[in-house]
Amino acid sequence: MATIKPLPELLINQIAAGEVVDRPASALKEILENSIDAGARKITVQLQQGGVKQIRVRDDGMGIAKDELLLALTRHSTSKISRLEDLQKITSLGFRGEALASIAAVSRLTLASRQAGQEHAWQIQVDGKSVLQPIPSSLTTGTTLDVNDLYFNIPARRKFLKSEATEFAHCDEAFKRIALSQSDIEFVLQHNGKMRRQLRAASPAQRITSILGEEFGQAAALVDEQAADMRLYGMVALPAYARSSRDAQYFFVNNRFVNDKLISHALREAYRDVLHLDRYPAFVLFLEINPESIDVNVHPTKTEVRFREPRALHQFIFHAINKALATPKRSTKTDRSAPISRSFSAYPSASQIKPGTVSQPSNFYGTLFGTTETHSYPVQPINTTPAVPAKKSDQCIVTEQKQDIHPLGFALGQLHGIYILAQNARGLVVVDMHAAHERIMYEKFKQALDDQNMLMQSLLIPVTFHANGLEIAVVEENPATLHQLGFEIAILSPTTLAVRAVPATLQQADIVQLTHDILWEIHEYGASQILTAKRNEILSTLACHGAIRANRKLTIEEMNALLRDMEITERADQCNHGRPTWFETSLSDLDKLFMRGK
Repeated sequence: MATIKPLPELLINQIAAGEVVDRPASALKEILENSIDAGARKITVQLQQGGVKQIRVRDDGMGIAKDELLLALTRHSTSKISRLEDLQKITSLGFRGEALASIAAVSRLTLASRQAGQEHAWQIQVDGKSVLQPIPSSLTTGTTLDVNDLYFNIPARRKFLKSEATEFAHCDEAFKRIALSQSDIEFVLQHNGKMRRQLRAASPAQRITSILGEEFGQAAALVDEQAADMRLYGMVALPAYARSSRDAQYFFVNNRFVNDKLISHALREAYRDVLHLDRYPAFVLFLEINPESIDVNVHPTKTEVRFREPRALHQFIFHAINKALATPKRSTKTDRSAPISRSFSAYPSASQIKPGTVSQPSNFYGTLFGTTETHSYPVQPINTTPAVPAKKSDQCIVTEQKQDIHPLGFALGQLHGIYILAQNARGLVVVDMHAAHERIMYEKFKQALDDQNMLMQSLLIPVTFHANGLEIAVVEENPATLHQLGFEIAILSPTTLAVRAVPATLQQADIVQLTHDILWEIHEYGASQILTAKRNEILSTLACHGAIRANRKLTIEEMNALLRDMEITERADQCNHGRPTWFETSLSDLDKLFMRGK
């Protein structure tokens, strides 16, 4: 019969290493966090063979005293907490005192350090289990940690490591996460003697762009929101930059990278209206929160946290990101000269427009279908006379002041019945009229449903059509839901339905197909889900049916009405499926295309 007995210290350390250091990247992360906690301003990382052969980290932090070197390699020895109360307000990245001991238990480790004012540095070596006494060493202020031959004494663990390229990729990812969270620190990364990354101290926006690239920076909106003891800031990519994987998602809580289900859900909800199908958003976000409001002592890797008020945090993140994505923005697709750190709110949202400075909502579908008062907008005629030198103020009928007020400019005409071509102060704007109108209608439907004010339009002649048994049952069982959505449908026979009223803006739609689609969705999701969790899906269906179709000829007035509605509609940069609705190309880009001035 087996007896209970204490484990040897070496085995305890190796078990702990299995939790904390499962591959070279895990060891690198722990070492980098120690360097940051030590106040380093420059950190240099040198890797050999993906970090398996060697991980060397050099920092210029405060250093470790000679008589504390051995303690630094002892489990549960740390300078970061000393009382139980300290666990309730952790501000450092490391705090358990396990990392160095765990790494030392599965490698050949050399730790050298020098504090300011010391005559020279001191060095200590560990070879799996043998610990040598500190000896003098040559080193400037700071600490150098050499981790060699990782898992040399645990062959079973070593054989589960992947290829050198794979292990380096994981190390590079750990390095990027740390570098993103500490933009005021200079970082250097070398692999097999080659420089891989050199990041000078910079602003958060500059650091983000240097790691994720210029394309991300130009396709991102800045976020900076505060509520109570929480602040959320960083950059979120617009939906057009969506990815096929989650490889560009970074969220930090008090500068600690976390992978939290609550946060992920809030972000998914914020993007739900604008992200296309199975695409994933890209973002780098930093949450600052009172340390007493979170618990980071949840998992050995410290990537999981618990929040004292999860619901409030969820709402805060959702509304902050939703706001950043909702404000109509200038397209950056062809604008490569704008600085990355600019604010992406150059144009006013609907709530920021002052009376008298911009036309009131023109209600595009009202203009199109003749149900509301129309508005007149200046038209840019096509000039067929030879060009002559002119003053800047004479070059267009629409003044630059008006064009600045209207960032989408004024319509010139249609292209193949699909796109609207418009001119603004910077150049040419191309609008996908169906996608843009779909977003406008979708937002109006959402507002109407929220206000319980979905206007119905009675049909002069009811539309009758053949229906199957399921559709008949849906109509019979859900009259209140249909009424809330703006429909009045009667059952004429076991196989016939009559549509007597539809939402006012859908009277020109294909009533039969629209009704089939709506009834199917109510059957598929249920009446309660349709008005709650699946509300946006069914409203998107309504908007798609009501939006103008390709080859619909529009007048200049109707085109301008659509542009004005886009400018005051939230999320007008994308349709309901996440596709872009418009883009802009500048005059300078057109000049380059035609080689003007060469």
